[in-house]
Amino acid sequence: MKSSPRPAESATPLAPGPGAGEKGLRSGALGLFSSVAIGISSTAPAYSLAATLGVIVAGVGLQAPIITMLAFVPMLLIAYAYRELNAVDADCGTTFTWATRAFGPRAGWMGGWGLIAADVIVMANLAEIAGIYGFRLVGLESLATSRVWTTVAGMVWIALMTAVCYVGIEVSAAMQRWLLCLEVAVLLLLAVTALVKVYTGGPPTATHVSASWFNPLNIPSTQALTTGVLAAVFIYWGWDTALTVNEETADSRHTPGRAAVLSTVLLLVIYGLVATSAQAFAGVGPTGIGLANPDNSGDVLSGLGGAVFGTAGLGQALTKLLILMVLISAVASTQTTILPTARTVFSMAAHKTVPAGFARLHRRFLTPTWSTVGMGLVSIAFLVVLTSVSHNVLADSIGSVGLAIAFYYGLTGFACVWYYRRVLTRSRRDLLFKGVLPGIGGLIMLFLFCYAAFHVYAAPGYGATSVRLPLLGRVGGVTVLGLGALLIGVALMPVVTREHTAALRLQRSLLPHRLPALSAVESASRYLPADTRSGVGGDWYDVIPLSGSRVGLVVGEVLGHGLRAAAAMGRLRAGVRVLARLDLDPEELLARLDDVVREEDDPGSPPGGVTCLYAVYDPVDGRCSLARAGHAPPVVADPAGGVRYAELPAGRPLGLGGPPFQRAELDLPAGSLIALYTDGLVEAVDGRRRLAETLAGLRRPLESLCDEALATLLPGPVDDDAVLLLVRTRRLDAGQVTDWELAPDPAAVAQARRLITGRLDEWGLAELVFTTELIVSELVTNTIRYAPGPVRVRLIRDRSLICEVSDTGHTSPHLRQAARDDEGGRGLYIVAQLTERWGTRYTEDGKTIWTEQALPSEG
Repeated sequence: MKSSPRPAESATPLAPGPGAGEKGLRSGALGLFSSVAIGISSTAPAYSLAATLGVIVAGVGLQAPIITMLAFVPMLLIAYAYRELNAVDADCGTTFTWATRAFGPRAGWMGGWGLIAADVIVMANLAEIAGIYGFRLVGLESLATSRVWTTVAGMVWIALMTAVCYVGIEVSAAMQRWLLCLEVAVLLLLAVTALVKVYTGGPPTATHVSASWFNPLNIPSTQALTTGVLAAVFIYWGWDTALTVNEETADSRHTPGRAAVLSTVLLLVIYGLVATSAQAFAGVGPTGIGLANPDNSGDVLSGLGGAVFGTAGLGQALTKLLILMVLISAVASTQTTILPTARTVFSMAAHKTVPAGFARLHRRFLTPTWSTVGMGLVSIAFLVVLTSVSHNVLADSIGSVGLAIAFYYGLTGFACVWYYRRVLTRSRRDLLFKGVLPGIGGLIMLFLFCYAAFHVYAAPGYGATSVRLPLLGRVGGVTVLGLGALLIGVALMPVVTREHTAALRLQRSLLPHRLPALSAVESASRYLPADTRSGVGGDWYDVIPLSGSRVGLVVGEVLGHGLRAAAAMGRLRAGVRVLARLDLDPEELLARLDDVVREEDDPGSPPGGVTCLYAVYDPVDGRCSLARAGHAPPVVADPAGGVRYAELPAGRPLGLGGPPFQRAELDLPAGSLIALYTDGLVEAVDGRRRLAETLAGLRRPLESLCDEALATLLPGPVDDDAVLLLVRTRRLDAGQVTDWELAPDPAAVAQARRLITGRLDEWGLAELVFTTELIVSELVTNTIRYAPGPVRVRLIRDRSLICEVSDTGHTSPHLRQAARDDEGGRGLYIVAQLTERWGTRYTEDGKTIWTEQALPSEG
């Protein structure tokens, strides 16, 4: 009897799956305009200009406009990386997911952590700014300067924006569209009005726009250039929010990427126009409304608004509107900062990197619940703690956010290059947009990170605080806070990646370390684990030597991921090897394995979680017997170049019960190629066709074929484990196999000894004549005594000497220790002592008792 789910769980179900588009978010809710609005709003254009333009002017003077434009370049390059990665994996985890696929779970965790750290830190600043400008808007200057009241107001703004994000992405998008339109309209009005006044008799500080402002060669020094770009580059930060809502966007693989690139271009236009007009109107002087005035460096727009619009009548209203615009900018950015963090944490939970509770969805709104609420609570706690400790520490923490931004942006650029490394030579477009541009963007971000962390921010005089560190002396607090935030992620990394690492280590330890060298086949294999944390699972393969120079080939897949799937795979692989040594036919082996799966099936897991394909190839006659349990059919390529998928009954997955498995027989000429694989290899579009086309060149070395198949079918990181086992068949020469049929007569024992002696002399194995005569004499004698019908004797010279005696009986002899007074029972014991291995193999006509002896060493 099923128990009813708890109310809390029914209201907030877990994400159905970790894959892109599988998490249950409201798909198709956003269009291109909404995505662009969210991307631009996240950068807080008005607030970014108000807080940064004065700093840039103080460093580079009249070259401020070109600095804002140069800062656009690395952002555009990284935007291309986001676009290309999103085109193949539209996952709301963005950097976390893509870095995991490109470099593994550790890099993915750090990418996600960098984004979370940056957003949480900046949320505190945005909320405080929203509180300050809210009080200024209503004329409460005394409250705007109170740390307590601005903190309370910031907490209220965070709570309100968290609620907006909670109730649905459509509400968030509609709010962003209106707020952005108002914000951009006021910025354009400010810029146009300033330029008009410059050319119609502006203030004494006014200067006509000059082409020299846009010449980077006029920047005073290299240090001024790098410092200015470092300050300007991060006013573009935030456009990637358009990518984190990709799973809620129409045409999720293309629209978010277009929105990202379009957002950065529009920001270039806005920043370039406002910076140029503001500089032309106010100049770069250190006094009055000059942009380099240190008294206005934290907010150049408020003072500029009164000068541009005037302080009476309509001008006063427009000045108030400018203050409202900065407030709107901070509020809008507060909301859009919650979106990427909530969805990143949501994706990390769906991929089992953080607790599963963060993967819960609201049943009605289809938005992340605990990840959204958690973002709000953490941001409020961070704001309260830092303002309680020191306002200077809060200020330096805001400065340190640039390190986290440069880190995860740069990681995304490098992830794009590595993700697409196998297809960069496919076309010029691929090389440019998937390799060159993202790579350059990543290198620029790496340079900015190192330059800021170890030169600019590390200076003891930079920022409001400094810390004395052992061996290093006094270091700027911005560097300490920025690197410290990232190092916290490094400290947590072993904990969050432990299961993935353990599962991968277990998986690899349970798979064959190397395939055996056999006369029957040449083989090569590849195992490619999934690049997501939840992907490492239960794919396996094996090549098993069997009696009579035959070989068993197996490939299987345990559905599910993690340690449990890997452990189940190990048990099943061991079970297959044991059952294979019993020389069972493929369909009977699967039937026995089916019993094992049903006995070990976890009651809490869905049934039918194992598929398997088992084949037995005999190099003597070239026959291959196959049976499958819900697994994909093998690819067979004949020496003439024909490629086909073998036709054999599909069978049911293991553990379900039902009809018996059925066997198929194939006649394979020497040099035929068999490809066994798991679904992860061919899950791409036209994967099966492309695999067949790749294997058409079967004359190439198997190792090269394996590499080419992986490069063709899985050019980038994979969502699911993938296994490929390639086997090229061989046939034993006629001179290596001899068989005779003897009459069921005691005289046949002597005849068998004579035939054996003659053949071994021809093979140059006289050293084995004595022991082989004893073996054959004992086995033939038992056969004549206990089984009716003719007796067949076969010798095979392979890597060992194989002797087989077949009859029509179905009773297997058993090895036992004979007592001293027993008259019989010692023959089989002697056979066991004289051979390396022996056993019984049942056939349709009876049974075969086989033995193997080591060949004498040469020389």
